[in-house]
Amino acid sequence: MIDQKMITGKYKRAPLTFLVLVRVAIGWHFLYEGILKLSMPEWTSAAYLENSRWIFSGFFQWIASSPGVLNLVDFLMVWGFILIGLGLILGVFTRIATWSGIFILLLFYIAYPPFVGLDYGVPVEGKYLIVNKNLIELLALSLLAMFPTGHIIGLDRFYIIFKKERATMHDVNGNHADGTVMKRREVIKALAGLPFLGVFAFSLLRKKSFEEKYLIDASSGATVQPFDFQGLQELKSPSPTGMIKDKTFSRIILGGNLLNGNAHSRDLIYVSSLVKAYHTKDKIFATMLMAEKAGINTLLINHLLVKVINEYWDRGIGRIQFISDCSGLKYPKGVPTPIPFQELLDRITMAIDNGAVACYIQGETADYYMQKGETDAIAKALDLIRRNGVITGIGAHRIETVKACVEAGFEPDLWMKTLHHHEYWSAGHSQWHDNMYCFKPDETIAFMEQLKQPWMAFKTMAAGAIHPRNAFHYAFENGADFICAGMYDFQIVEDVNIANEILNGKLERKRGWMS
Repeated sequence: MIDQKMITGKYKRAPLTFLVLVRVAIGWHFLYEGILKLSMPEWTSAAYLENSRWIFSGFFQWIASSPGVLNLVDFLMVWGFILIGLGLILGVFTRIATWSGIFILLLFYIAYPPFVGLDYGVPVEGKYLIVNKNLIELLALSLLAMFPTGHIIGLDRFYIIFKKERATMHDVNGNHADGTVMKRREVIKALAGLPFLGVFAFSLLRKKSFEEKYLIDASSGATVQPFDFQGLQELKSPSPTGMIKDKTFSRIILGGNLLNGNAHSRDLIYVSSLVKAYHTKDKIFATMLMAEKAGINTLLINHLLVKVINEYWDRGIGRIQFISDCSGLKYPKGVPTPIPFQELLDRITMAIDNGAVACYIQGETADYYMQKGETDAIAKALDLIRRNGVITGIGAHRIETVKACVEAGFEPDLWMKTLHHHEYWSAGHSQWHDNMYCFKPDETIAFMEQLKQPWMAFKTMAAGAIHPRNAFHYAFENGADFICAGMYDFQIVEDVNIANEILNGKLERKRGWMS
């Protein structure tokens, strides 16, 4: 137990002041984090827990997957932060607040340790090597735990003075032996945390006022989530699903063009570079995980992203499945040019070896082979896919390709066909400028209606020229069983909500659902 002599004699003023300021600063941080989370009704620690990767990741993920436990943990987290922050700022129950803060920070460090080789593949707060902010604050609190700063400056001082009073009092009124009441200096030391709390409250109100005025979005720092899941609270329900053979697919599939920088930006030559700059590996992973959170369980990619999705799986970020776009073309200066046929087979093999749930002959590739009358190439490619037990598909930009494939006797498990109307500005221009992808929509709708295999429509928005509400309705109503849509991470929730509204509403659909 600390006596008055120890309080006044052992600790020098300068080190004492510094320790108290460190305590208040950490308390400020905790209090702000708690109040910020309390002010965000949609906040949850689920995403943070789900993406833990170290020794107790299974336990953290179990919490995230157990609604009752998660609600309790979120409640304890919010109010734990607030109470720890108040305790450290005011110096009340300082020892309890200090050790509680150490415990929470230790859990944060264990959940996301910045170790070499333990890369989460997602945006986290800062880039560190073994030592991060959580560890530094943890060590600072450990130091504070060795010194009773609350007994020196803080409300805990009242307890020390009270004990001394009881040891020295001579009357029932609580006066000192010399008849004086508690000295003013002692009260000032005990209440020294109140001005800090006042400054905190004033700053918080100013910040809130500023944000409301300028519509600035506040975000949390100390326990920042690996992704910006702010939009998920707007998700009305996950994407519905359908079946292709024995596999389940979301009705909305995440397209991969934007992820590898293929933006189809017509004559806006800077857009592809902008999209590539936006889609860092971290952002690609964040986009895929956001899609999974919204119920999209499938991504359509080409061979360029196969290794990236394997890394996504290996790090345990998510389990989104992928359909491989198997292209037999290259595009020097934007002109489609065939690659050696064996190279196409090698790309198919690579996709299968890396876990593709389905492989389809890319649309322009199938267009090329069928226009050249090289049905044998399509047959060999489909046979390779089928022999490996993977779902087979044929894609096309032109309806003539699908017709020719049907006439040749091909029966893939899945058709991929472009579909969009021509009621948008750039469709009215006679010269093609990367502006049209379904050249005969009415003929496409009429012919695809006859096919008994599932049909996935792509390019439904004509590469951004048609709003998804209009595009999705047109595609689903006119026979598509699934839609592949290129989406940025911030568009996913809105697009899934739109698809759900359309699918749950009134569709004048003639073709039955083939999935």
